Formats: sequence, structure tokens, C-alpha cells
Amino acid sequence: MSITPEVKAILDLYESDNPGTKANLARILNHGRLGGTGKLIILPVDQGLEHGPARSFYPNPAGYDPQYHYKLAIDGGFSAFAAPLGMLETGAATFAGQIPTILKMNSSNSWSSVNDQAVTSCVGDALRLGCSAVGFTIYPGSDIIFEQIEEFRHIAAEAKRCGLATVIWAYPRGGRLTKRGETALDVSAYAVHIAAQIGGHIIKVKLPTSHIEQPEAIPAYSGKDWAPLANRVSHIMESAFAGRRMVVFSGGEAKTPDELFKEAEAIRDGGGFGSIMGRNVFQRSREEALELVDKIVEIYKKKD
Repeated sequence: MSITPEVKAILDLYESDNPGTKANLARILNHGRLGGTGKLIILPVDQGLEHGPARSFYPNPAGYDPQYHYKLAIDGGFSAFAAPLGMLETGAATFAGQIPTILKMNSSNSWSSVNDQAVTSCVGDALRLGCSAVGFTIYPGSDIIFEQIEEFRHIAAEAKRCGLATVIWAYPRGGRLTKRGETALDVSAYAVHIAAQIGGHIIKVKLPTSHIEQPEAIPAYSGKDWAPLANRVSHIMESAFAGRRMVVFSGGEAKTPDELFKEAEAIRDGGGFGSIMGRNVFQRSREEALELVDKIVEIYKKKD
């Protein structure tokens, strides 16, 4: 596939990266039904490890089979499929070359009381499995954020040296943050900026609320209308080096199709790069999931 002007403009933003890394970014940007548009829709399935298989897959038992998710990502026309080591290993040969994959390299579980994640794979695994990128979660605000940043620094340096792209899951929590503050506009913007500063090519963040958590940040946010979600998305993009880094927004907890469509419209209108949706896709039946993705693709293509 040739490089479209939209994809070339994005690749040009990553000035320090080698041809291998840019080629892998191009693989993701050129793949699927949004290929070449500069927009992304990514299927992440790390919830089985994070929350347990029953909580993740009981609404749609087909999801217990890892290859179901490979097929869903391919048939849905996703830009990429992200999952931990074990899940990717189950279909690496069967689906080789059919969709770009992202190896999620660290994970937690719902029993832990610590805001941390264990590194469960390595860059060598990503190369062995033919992945286009590695993924890594950080918890800005947590007491262990500095250790996580140092872990990512080593992983990112090796990945980029090997021509892989990096994807950061930036989830503020812990420390002095309140529960409400985890998705506050100022906190989300700060988390995205941290992820950009430590070298993430693609950054995943939750959609922010209009709440401002930090008293010191209130003056910077006063006098502006943060009620429209598109305005909040625009500020998140501003915080990602004025839009020089790709930010995709997670679907989060289960929502109605109309809620997801409105979010996609706001992401599009606010200049976001797209959606990264897991449970809102794979917990629906295959038919419902594909219909949902069809509409979201149309929204990002502005076919309202």
C-alpha cells in the first residue's frame, strides 16, 4: 500500500525514529478499514489477565478462545490487535501478517492492592511474534511511577533500536489523586504529556471529564467551556506536543452504542487519532460488535 499524505504527515512528526520504527507505524496506520486516513481503531484484549476470565468473557463466551479476538480484529477491519504474550502466542502463526499486533508487556491483576504491573514479556518476544509495537502501562500519580518510567525507558530504547513502535497506556491513579481525579481534565492532560515526554509513539488514555483536580491548575482552566467533550479531547491533543503524538481514547466500562458513537464524534471533532476499545467490542456478540465497529469507522471517515 502506498503512503497517503495523511500517513506521511504523521510519520514526519517522529523525527528521531529509524526506518524500521516508521515502517511499523505505517503498518498500523495503513491497515484495516481506516487505513490511510490517519485515524486508528485498535482492539486491546488484556482484560482476562487484568480482571479475570469470567469477568471479561462471560457476556460473550466465545471470547474465552484467544483466536476469536484475532478473527474479530481482522474481520472488523481494526488497525491493530493488542494483547499479552500468551494470547498472542496462541495465534501468531495462524494469523501471521493478517493484522499488526502490539505485545502488551506488563500487566496487573484485580487482587493486588498496589498500583503496579509486572513485566511479563520482552522485546525479543515481540520480534519473535512479528509484532509491530510493544505496549506498556504507566500509572502517573502512583508512588511507583518513577520505577515504571525507568522500566519503560529500557524497554523503549531496545524496542526502538529494533525498529518497533511503542504504545503507552497512561492511567493516572494512586498517590494524592482522588478517584474522581483519575479522569480529571488536568490530570489526563498531564498523564498524556508524561507519556509523550518518555517516548511513546501512540498514547492510550481514558476520555477526560470536565473536573479539575489540582488547585494549582484551576487558573489555567478557568474561563473556558469544558462541557463539550470535543473541547476536552482538543486539550488532550494540545498536551500531546500540540498534536505531534498520536493519542487514542479508550471506551472504558460497558456503554450503549449511542454513547460510543457520540464519543467517537467528539474524538474526531477534537482532533483525536481514534479509539482503542476492548470490552465494548468483545463482550458483545460477534454480529453486534461488527455492526458497532462499522458505525464507528463511518464516523471517523465522516460518513455521518
